[in-house]
Amino acid sequence: MSYKNLRTIPVYMKSLALCKMSREIAAYVSYNKDFLKLYQSNSLRDNIADALITDAILIPQNIAQAECSESYATRLRSVRFINTITQNILSYCNGLEKDGVKEKEYLNLLRNEVNGFRKSFISWKKSIQSNDGSSMG
Repeated sequence: MSYKNLRTIPVYMKSLALCKMSREIAAYVSYNKDFLKLYQSNSLRDNIADALITDAILIPQNIAQAECSESYATRLRSVRFINTITQNILSYCNGLEKDGVKEKEYLNLLRNEVNGFRKSFISWKKSIQSNDGSSMG
């Protein structure tokens, strides 16, 4: 499947929106504004922002991998990985709150974006199930 065709898949488009919002929130809450050096920071907030960006980027990559794969095992691995990543993003929101981010409405926006993504994800997950009727985790 080509890059152009991925843009016709609703869950992929939702993942790009989630990725964009994650980057914007990470930029807002981090002390170090150089994204390439966030991982080097001694600040918990910068480390969480780095993890948020990294994980959010992995979601569209894994959707693309699952869409392009003929392998049920590969699709299943991508689905499970995306489930874990979305749980991580919600945990990062909690971590940022506990680190003192006062603008909780931004974190709630990100939580809502994750929940919206999950609804689309569930529908997509059903559509990529193998023909043998197995269900994915």
